[in-house]
Parts: sequence; C-alpha cells; structure tokens
Amino acid sequence: MWITDMPEIDTTAAAFLAGLVTSLHCLGMCGPLACSWAVARGSDWTFMRDTALYHTSRLTAYSIVGALAGALGRAPLAWFQHGGGVLLPWLLVLVFAVVGLGLDARMPKPLLLTRPMTRIRFKAMKMGSMARASLIGLATPLLPCGPLYMMFGLALANGSAARGAEFSAAFGLGTLPLLALGQTQLHRLGIKLSPVGLKRLQRGMALMAAVVLAWRLRGSLGFGDIEQGCCQETAMG
Repeated sequence: MWITDMPEIDTTAAAFLAGLVTSLHCLGMCGPLACSWAVARGSDWTFMRDTALYHTSRLTAYSIVGALAGALGRAPLAWFQHGGGVLLPWLLVLVFAVVGLGLDARMPKPLLLTRPMTRIRFKAMKMGSMARASLIGLATPLLPCGPLYMMFGLALANGSAARGAEFSAAFGLGTLPLLALGQTQLHRLGIKLSPVGLKRLQRGMALMAAVVLAWRLRGSLGFGDIEQGCCQETAMG
C-alpha cells in the first residue's frame, strides 16, 4: 500500500519549528502577556532566575496539556488503521499554512479561557517574584493565542499521553529562544525590530515550512508513485 511508503516526517521536529516560527509574533508583541510576570527587573540574578522559573513552568504546563490531549485522542485514533501517523503531518501543514496566510489572527479567543487568565495575572501581581513567574508560566496555556490552541489540538492526533506531552513540549522549546531573547533584551531589540517586519518574516517562514512539508508528504497522496512510474517508463524506453 502507498501509505506504508509515505516519507518519514519527524513531527516532533516540526512542532519545534512551529514554535520557532510563532515565537516571532511573541517577540514583536512581548509586553503585557509574555512579560507580565516581570513587574520590576531587580538585580540581574533575580531577573534571570525568575525568567528560568517562568519558562520551566510554561514548558511543564504545555507538557501536561499535551499529555491530556494525547490521552484523549487515543480512542478516536484507534478507529483509523494507521492512527495519527498519516493524519498529523498533514495537520501540521495546515497549521503552517494558516499562520503563513495570517488566518490565525481571525481565530476566536474563547472567553472561557481568557477570563481565568486575567484573574490569575491579577492575583499573581500580589505575589513575590518567584511565585509570580511560576504561576503565570503555568497559566500560559490560557493565553489568547491561536497557534497555541492549534498545537494543543494537534496533540490529540499523537495518540498517547507520552507523545502528546513530547509534541507540546517540543513546540514550547521552539518558542523559547526568541521569547527569552525578547524578555532579556527587550529594550535593545525594541529599537531594532519592527512588529510588522517580524510578522512578515513569520508568515514567510510558515509558508515555506508548509510547502516543504507538503512536498515531503506528496507520496501519501500517490504523487510519489506517479513520479516513480514515469521515471521507470522513461528508463525502459
């Protein structure tokens, strides 16, 4: 069957790439949401410690949500002969295409999630810096972020708690480099980087990733067999 010959796609690496691409938006908009835990910078040691706590808590929360999603998706995927191995890569192509076309900005932001985040941030402002950074990091999955919701949705297609956690953690790790850079070098980068330019770069990278993944997956639609057949006919001729 052609499905068994489908090119291997490392979906964990693709999730990391998705995090890297979407973090460009976080870098351009770093402020009330991504940096709300840093009320006062304080000493460099304190700031770096709280930054590490924030991201550790954030990645932990991503992994927990991903594990829950993967566990929930296990039963539905059992209905498909090949599970999420065929479905997930194409869903990643769709996510990259949505981000590349700017459609993620039009996604509805459910008040069911955003309202609790507002209350959590309000309470966190009354806490010490370590507790505040940790709490806001753990609550990050409640942020009104379209790509984040999409990636948690894709964790369902991993078919197990372990793979769902791995997938979501990889996405979170992809967002880490640029977001941490924006948090630690915010004022310096604010002068050099334009949010509009970052948005264009993000969309360009997302569209490129969608095209590359779709090309790698073309065999799953039978295109690879057609090309191989043409080559064999040419060689025989």
